[in-house]
Amino acid sequence: MTVLTKTRTGTGNPPGQLPPEPVAWDALTLSRAIHAREISCREVMAAYLAHIERHNPAVNAIVSLRDGDALLREADVRDRQLAQGESMGWLHGIPQAIKDLSATAGHRTTLGSPLFADHVPGSDSIMVERIRRDGAIIIGRTNVPEFGLGSHTYNPVFGATRNAYDPGRSAGGSSGGAAAALAMRLLPVADGSDMMGSLRNPAAFNNVYGLRPSFGRVPFGPTPEVFGQQLATEGPMARTVADLARMLATQAGPDPRAPLSINEDPAVFAGSLDRDLKGVRVGWIGDWRGYLPMEPGILSLCENALGTFRDLGCEVDELVPDFDPARLWQCWLTLRHWGVAGLLGALHADPAKRRHLKPEARWEVEGGLALSGADVHGANTIRSAWYAALLKLFERYDFLALPSAQVFPFPVEEAWPREIAGRPMDSYHRWMEVVVPGSLSGCPTISLPAGFSPSGLPMGIQIIGPRQADLSVLRLARGYERAAGGEPDRLPNALKASTAP
Repeated sequence: MTVLTKTRTGTGNPPGQLPPEPVAWDALTLSRAIHAREISCREVMAAYLAHIERHNPAVNAIVSLRDGDALLREADVRDRQLAQGESMGWLHGIPQAIKDLSATAGHRTTLGSPLFADHVPGSDSIMVERIRRDGAIIIGRTNVPEFGLGSHTYNPVFGATRNAYDPGRSAGGSSGGAAAALAMRLLPVADGSDMMGSLRNPAAFNNVYGLRPSFGRVPFGPTPEVFGQQLATEGPMARTVADLARMLATQAGPDPRAPLSINEDPAVFAGSLDRDLKGVRVGWIGDWRGYLPMEPGILSLCENALGTFRDLGCEVDELVPDFDPARLWQCWLTLRHWGVAGLLGALHADPAKRRHLKPEARWEVEGGLALSGADVHGANTIRSAWYAALLKLFERYDFLALPSAQVFPFPVEEAWPREIAGRPMDSYHRWMEVVVPGSLSGCPTISLPAGFSPSGLPMGIQIIGPRQADLSVLRLARGYERAAGGEPDRLPNALKASTAP
């Protein structure tokens, strides 16, 4: 079968430095080629398996990779369906590795923990059901921190995932495997999840896009508790905004098993993202008037990215929210302790299992066990007050902006940054405090590539939109992507070095 050459737009890479087709294509280009019968699903699978074999060892992004012959046979089934005029959906025949926190029937799902090293679920999560429904072929998993705790992807089962732009640095987390896989072209599009920046921090660290959708946009479950846990959400990651939106269309939509899911048709995310952005108002929070310590270079890089919005006709103003950010942090500690204790409390109660939990997990559970009902209620009251403050801000601004992280990717051997700009960090996640305003809001928040440090390390900028305004956030991101030029498509150095002519 003849493979047609696909033209990439907006690439900042010299000719000959893109990976071989079809792994160089974005997900929508790949989908169109498959459905036009310009390339077979078998050819796509073979190309990805060869690319993964060659490049995954550099970053350790994809784990529990399935047998190649079995995957090729599944690709043959997809080809036969197309030959009969049948397509399962836009992901038909496209390789997909699921984040190793989401239950996937028949596939090893470890959660990055030795306690679940051989765990194989009997059923899919809602999100995985939908990814399969649209025709994806599950090839393996993307690596995570243990139980997803911490924005640095390492665990005792698979080891550390390395940054696509500097393998000596962290890929972020907890969707670090997904982000590094995207940047290295090991996957065309990816899923992830986000409690404390887990779709945003790794996106920033690997120069890709990550969207934390509105709470309830992507239903989570099935799970024993469906009402109380309202901090985390699943969502999409991609190298283009169009792919990001299309993946959200697959993941989103109501489900009766998730009673807090949003009852809106997700097909809107598969439509046009075009919008005139002239006059759109963006409020730049930055470092919250010095409250958030920042590694030198991050603020200036993000402020330079804000110039792209100005080029689009947006009005960008600095602002300081009328809210004490220290209250947000204390609220966050309480609700996260409570949530993690609910998830891991039974493991912690068993001494034989407790010793297999990393110290940060034990600290979270012990903090949760020390809480009273009044403590949790008080934290939810602070969260509610923050939401009320946001409503007032969104009367003046259409979107809010902050950096996606407070440090550039740090050495992979470090468990977490111990200080930022000379200020000590008092917990394993304090260095990611900048993502807390978005997480607690329940509003859609996206990380956009903001550029690179002088040493070539990526960074991102967060955009927070109003309640359930996911489509508006994506449209703003699409305008930014078009105006930003080639930087969001800049290849990792390791990948360029091994594919250059």
